[in-house]
Amino acid sequence: MIKRLIERPVAVTMTLIAVLVLGFVSIGMLPVSLMPDIQIPQITVRVVDDNASARELDATIVKPLKNQLMQVSHLRDITTEARNGTGTIFMQFDPGSDINYLFIETNEKIDRAMSSLPRDMERPKVVKASATDIPAFFINMSLTDEDDDGVVASSRELFPVSPKFMELSRFAGQVIAKRIEQIPQVAMVDVSGLSYPELLIVPDRKKLESLGISEQTLENALQRNNIKLGNLTIREGEYQYDIRFESDILSKKDIENVYLNIHDRLYQFKDLATVIEHPQRRQGMVRSDSHNAVSMAVIKQSDAQMSDLRAEINGLMQHFRNEYPHVQFTVTRDQTQLLEYSIGNLRNDIIVGALLACLIIFLFMQDFRTPVLVTITIPLALIVSLLFFHLLGITINIVSLSGLVLGIGMMVDNSIVVIDNISQHWDRGEPLKEAVPAATNEVFGPMLSSVLTTCSVFVPLIFLSGIAGSLFYDQAMAVAIGLFSSLMVSVLVIPVYYYLFYRKSLFRPTNRYLEKLAVVDFRGGYERILKWFFRHQRFVWISFIAVFPALWFVYTEIDKEKLPPLTQDDMLMSIDWNSRISPEDNDRRTDALMSEVADLAAQRTAMTGIQQFILSHTRELSASEALVYVRAKSPDHLPQIKERLEKRLKEQYPDAMFHFEMAGNIFDMIFSETEPPLVARLKPTNGRAPDPDKLNALLGELSRALPDIYIEPAVWQEHVLFVVKPRVMALYGIDYNTVFSALKKATNQNRLFTINEGTFSIPVVSGNRSQLSADILETKVTNGAGVDIPLSMLVGETRSRDLKNIISGTEGDFYPVNVDASDRQIPQLMSTIRAVVQQNDDFDVGFSGSYFSNRTMIGELIVVLTVAFLLLFFILAAQFESLVQPLIILSEILVDIFGALLILWLLGASINLMSLIGLVVMCGVVINDSILKVDTINKLRKNGYSLIRAIMEGGSRRIKPIVMTSLTTILAVLPFLYRGDMGSDLQYPLSLTLISGMIVGTVVSVFYVPVFYYTIYKSKKKR
Repeated sequence: MIKRLIERPVAVTMTLIAVLVLGFVSIGMLPVSLMPDIQIPQITVRVVDDNASARELDATIVKPLKNQLMQVSHLRDITTEARNGTGTIFMQFDPGSDINYLFIETNEKIDRAMSSLPRDMERPKVVKASATDIPAFFINMSLTDEDDDGVVASSRELFPVSPKFMELSRFAGQVIAKRIEQIPQVAMVDVSGLSYPELLIVPDRKKLESLGISEQTLENALQRNNIKLGNLTIREGEYQYDIRFESDILSKKDIENVYLNIHDRLYQFKDLATVIEHPQRRQGMVRSDSHNAVSMAVIKQSDAQMSDLRAEINGLMQHFRNEYPHVQFTVTRDQTQLLEYSIGNLRNDIIVGALLACLIIFLFMQDFRTPVLVTITIPLALIVSLLFFHLLGITINIVSLSGLVLGIGMMVDNSIVVIDNISQHWDRGEPLKEAVPAATNEVFGPMLSSVLTTCSVFVPLIFLSGIAGSLFYDQAMAVAIGLFSSLMVSVLVIPVYYYLFYRKSLFRPTNRYLEKLAVVDFRGGYERILKWFFRHQRFVWISFIAVFPALWFVYTEIDKEKLPPLTQDDMLMSIDWNSRISPEDNDRRTDALMSEVADLAAQRTAMTGIQQFILSHTRELSASEALVYVRAKSPDHLPQIKERLEKRLKEQYPDAMFHFEMAGNIFDMIFSETEPPLVARLKPTNGRAPDPDKLNALLGELSRALPDIYIEPAVWQEHVLFVVKPRVMALYGIDYNTVFSALKKATNQNRLFTINEGTFSIPVVSGNRSQLSADILETKVTNGAGVDIPLSMLVGETRSRDLKNIISGTEGDFYPVNVDASDRQIPQLMSTIRAVVQQNDDFDVGFSGSYFSNRTMIGELIVVLTVAFLLLFFILAAQFESLVQPLIILSEILVDIFGALLILWLLGASINLMSLIGLVVMCGVVINDSILKVDTINKLRKNGYSLIRAIMEGGSRRIKPIVMTSLTTILAVLPFLYRGDMGSDLQYPLSLTLISGMIVGTVVSVFYVPVFYYTIYKSKKKR
């Protein structure tokens, strides 16, 4: 076949151009996304009951629902959390489960359980986890010149917000959000931090008492004047007319002008009550760099390209800044950066790989034409790979790009082997026309075997549990497609153009300038070193045997984690002040705390209290919680920011609970540790929720037993409990509804009606200015006899303390104690915690955390490595028709793994997901050199060479291509050793493992494998 192809270069070129055209068309049609389109096996059920406490909600709603949902198929774990007014049930399923079917089944279980739940509660909301849960951007809007002087005094006594910010809220919700939603790539804009107006009616109690009327008279007057009769139709001859009554209340002035007839005298409403237009009580705030702000989460369409969305948003933001100079627009938490980095990496790696490959070929081949052949392999193989991406439905994403980046260093190897073998045949005197097909056919078998072995180590990766297994399908396919594309180009294209370049030459031309650079005598130096190894075979075998205990020692000593440490310039900080503070105090504390790091932070966004977001991309906060996003001026400043904030909180608010986490992105959503290294689950022995006092005593014992470990304080909440006095109520003739109505008025929660204004409504409530507990109890209630009775006579006030969150799992209620420690400390910590809890009769303890999941992942990867070994053995046994020679080749993998882990340990790196992937890749790549060497030795022995001569000659022939392919693979990933951003940190352990393994593997392949081969076949020859 090769003989025919080299005689038809025009046909080969036309076919190649046609494939390239299809490839370029496919590139334009390939969707670009951050991650593959995979189903995340997680479902969250949210329950809302505003009038229920955490314990009531847990007992009456959350636990019955949990018991029902535990019957859903493929459920792996279920955890519930109840807090005042809201409950969350988090369900995690087996990887690979059909999440759409499970979503339907979960809803069916909830529908069945609704009959046993309170009738007046809303139906629980069921939410599937999705990659679109994380907004593509957050856009903060704040005023450049916000001024509080315009706030009227009466409003300031209530909930002060400047009039300018009220206008900004209306502008953000009605104009800016709608403009952004018009972008085709935007699904919706979720807004929080808005402030809307409210009309508060404060009756003049002295006038009402003098007139002998109650507040109910005022409310009835408003209800009578706020009616909508609809349209009436009348006929007059042939014509028909619509009659419409406009008697509804539309403004503050309308309320003030309502007339009341009291004792045959007309009064206007403003004579008997004061109507105040003020901001609604803000349950939560948003601040951007200490300025009152509105935060908008931009949700991307599932099929939209991030780059297009980014370009549209940039253009629109620039237009807004020019149109509205008094408003500051800040784009934060950009999710396109990681994708842009990956694409930039691929582009840079292509350029660097091609240049380094050219440099290697220049130095080794002493020719200017052969590097051109090697250089075209990378773009040709990439374009063909992307064509197959389109045919197989694979998207361009971080995982598939990383597979192509890994394959780039290996793509050139096949071309180098083909070109070097053709050159060797030509140098030995064969005519070029015969040397090209003969040399190509000679190495096709070993190259195909090398590609299959490389791909075989990736295939078992898809059997990993969790999301990682699903993700690595894209990576395995990317590597396989890239290598097979490279093999096709090397076998079908390179020989044709090699013959086309040199068909007029009788001998292989060299360049005299490049010949001077070839200072290394590979053949002579190799033979001298190899002879030394043959003379010291005992040293070789002792070194090989010593690898086994050394490998175990390094494995036990090296740190183990799920992901490598990532360089960050931003973070999220969650704070629970652990006290019953108001949203305003929460905002004040958080803003003061953030001002401590203003000199180190480039941008700060603080969300305090209950947020207004509709979707679940931002976790729910209570009035005393805050979520702060901080982006540092540089990654070096982030540790200083954490240190300052932690120090300030521990000094001023020792009871506050806080923790730092990565700023949310899709990679973090899938791979990050949501749990600390160790979680001690304290479970009450009586099966109920933990008792606050007993739990507090146990936490104190744990703190004393673990003085070096920070034990977070228990998160409490204090209740003001009003207990009615039935005897007194019966004595004065007052029922429960009257008392409840009076309490609603006293707390400004007695909503009469709403006034619609465009896309929002203004509530009208009756109440007073004060919200103090003592003032509330002084509110008077009028009985049927017209006697005013203070609430303090009807209800008694008590205070109680309880846990803020009630958490439950499959084992029942528990209280989680998070422990942040290294892997080496955890076994001892577990023993200490278990010993302390065993002395307490009220609690048992169980353990969970990333410490256990990391070990599970490493165990699975070890199984994957074992399966990869077996696949490699089967492929090599099929190629060599021998059961011994595969063992010779595979024996070097143990030495290579030891060398790679030793370098990781010495450089302070850890075993993690990325370094283990590097080990798997290295195992598939490093044996390619040995496959070529053993295949050459076998062919030389068949041609009549003696055992030792075949080994020496085969090694000499393959030393140059082995060194060249190893150097190109190493140099292609060498740029990833630079660290300083998230993408580089992810690739660093993989690259370090691959480079160290390739260096050790090349030495083993070149010197150790010949000794093993000689020892085995020498003993067979003797027998």
